[in-house]
This record gives sequence, C-alpha cells and structure tokens, in this order.
Amino acid sequence: MTSSVVDTDTEFGARVAERLDSEQIVWLTTVGPSGTPQPNPVWFLWTEGTFLIFSKPEQAKIRNIRHNPRVALHLNSTATGGDVVVLTGTAHVEGVAPGDAETGALLAKYREGLAGLNITGAKFTAAYSAPIRVVPDRVRGF
Repeated sequence: MTSSVVDTDTEFGARVAERLDSEQIVWLTTVGPSGTPQPNPVWFLWTEGTFLIFSKPEQAKIRNIRHNPRVALHLNSTATGGDVVVLTGTAHVEGVAPGDAETGALLAKYREGLAGLNITGAKFTAAYSAPIRVVPDRVRGF
C-alpha cells in the first residue's frame, strides 16, 4: 500500500520529499458529519510513500475517517504564504499496530517532543493506540 505521488525527479517533488522527512507537523483535515472540514495538527511519519499517524481512539478524526476516508494533509507555509504543499488521499484506521520499525522511527522522530510532554514512548503508543495510514493520491503546491 505505497504511493508514488511525490516525484523526486522534479524540483518540487524533491523539495516535498525533503520536507516530509524533516517537518514535525502536518495538518490532517477530515470531514465532520455536517460536511465541515476539520483540520488538526498531528505528528506523522512519512514512510514508503504513506503517512503514519497515531491518534487516541475516541477522537473525532477517527470517526470522521470511518465515515469518509478522503482526507487532505498540508504542511505549514512560510510566513508570507510560500512553499505550500497540500496532499490529498485516502485514510484508513488500521486494526493492527504498525511494526516495531515504523513505531520506533516515529518515536525517535519525536523524542524531544515526548520528553517535553514528559511522556515515554510506551505511554504515547498506549494512549495514541489508533494508527491511521494515509495513502496520498495527489500533491500540489508552489
């Protein structure tokens, strides 16, 4: 279930790939029951062309994805509105925890953030026990 939507052979695609590897936050936008977009900043791991996001199981984003799996993700722009990256795709709440390699990579990426929240990796994965996988099918930006 990998995506090849980011073409690293282009200047834009290479910049997007670099940002997906280094950015700390992506905005995940789901659609609520009333049809209203619901953006939320989330921690993520970009792995094999997909996004891995952990959520608390009872969050609205989980219910929204189960009702409508189409989502958008975007990275923060510059202060003047440049370097825009928006991806759209399909999200799935996984019933099985991701493998140790992916979970470990996400926990390593957010080591400082977890320390700042005074939470261990084990406590994080216990509380945020609903893994979401997003397979993007389109990327746009400038």
